[in-house]
Amino acid sequence: MPAQERELYSSPNGDRWYLARDHETGRSFVRHKANLPSGGQVSDIDIGVFLSRDREHPEHQALLQLIGTLVERHPQHTGPRSRSTKLFYQSRSQRAESLPDPCPKRKR
Repeated sequence: MPAQERELYSSPNGDRWYLARDHETGRSFVRHKANLPSGGQVSDIDIGVFLSRDREHPEHQALLQLIGTLVERHPQHTGPRSRSTKLFYQSRSQRAESLPDPCPKRKR
């Protein structure tokens, strides 16, 4: 199955950048598709490597903006008082106690 892609940026010269995810491995990366006059090469770049290069380019800003929207949309899932943060810091036994009993007729 081909990687799922979301376009990040399209440059005036026809180059395109995508945020991509390989369904088989779960790996996320940036895919660059060069314009046809320059060969139309496709290259996959690790997100960390991509962000560490030339940070002022519009394709980098587009990825950072997309990441920022994830935080803006779901503020209730982050922070010191969110349920997900509390569950992360609870011990395994505390988490098990807080879950409903899958076999309610069974005696503990």
